[in-house]
Amino acid sequence: MAAEAADSTRAVFYALGANFAIAVTKYVAAAMTGSSSMLAEAVHSSADCANQLLLLLGLKRSKRPPTLEFPLGFGKEIYFWSFVVAMMLFSLGGLFSIYEGWHKLHSEEELERPLLALGVLAFGIGAEGFSMWGALREVNKMRGSRSLWQWFQGSRNAELVVIFGEDLAALIGLSLAFIAVVATWVTGNVVYDALGSIAIGVLLVVVAVAVAREVKALLIGQGVEAPVRAEMLAFLESQESIEKVFELLTLHMGGDVMVAVKAKMRPQGSLPVFIDVINKVEDDFKQRFPQTQWIFFEPDVR
Repeated sequence: MAAEAADSTRAVFYALGANFAIAVTKYVAAAMTGSSSMLAEAVHSSADCANQLLLLLGLKRSKRPPTLEFPLGFGKEIYFWSFVVAMMLFSLGGLFSIYEGWHKLHSEEELERPLLALGVLAFGIGAEGFSMWGALREVNKMRGSRSLWQWFQGSRNAELVVIFGEDLAALIGLSLAFIAVVATWVTGNVVYDALGSIAIGVLLVVVAVAVAREVKALLIGQGVEAPVRAEMLAFLESQESIEKVFELLTLHMGGDVMVAVKAKMRPQGSLPVFIDVINKVEDDFKQRFPQTQWIFFEPDVR
């Protein structure tokens, strides 16, 4: 709220375009080289493409208007799809890569055309770097002076957390695959390729668990971040009509926020004026904090 709004959809499209191009080249290279690390990376990129499509679906569905059955709208649906993405990253990406590496440890297949594999991996690093650049542009709009880790732990933007985690895992995974292919090429020992695949799988599992942990907190129901809550409280306490704020509750509903306030009000002379004052406080609050979709004000005049 205090920070500039990020465009999560743009970051998702950056990642989708990069991963689709990378997946195609990886599958071709895996078929031509027999590289286990390359195949693991190809499956990883395919899973990432599916993940980004699920995030786009979640973003679209979360913007549906409220109904009588769902009076607070569908904003939290993006959290569900983000959690599904984390599970796919864990299973299709991480566990498959570990299985492929373990299988390669007991295989006699040799690595073919290592230069082709390295070229594809270098292309992948460049494309993922572009995707990460797009994600970081949006992340930097929100994180302010916080480190990336602090932002990741405290962010209420599930889809951006997922994209950032995927891009980070992809860049590190591609680097591990590149090192594994070089080691296999230099030594002629395919064990390095197999270990590279296992390392990529472990990396994806760790990232998936970290992302799932953050999204789980949003699914359960998190309020706004502490600095934003402090700004909200300071804003309310600065209003001349409010003598004391007893309670301030917030809840993230996807991109929207629900706010409930209990405050002691100063006497206003008449009931119509009293109501107008409360309405003005609510309108000013929404203008100051535009993510506030609902605000419920409980006045106390004792």
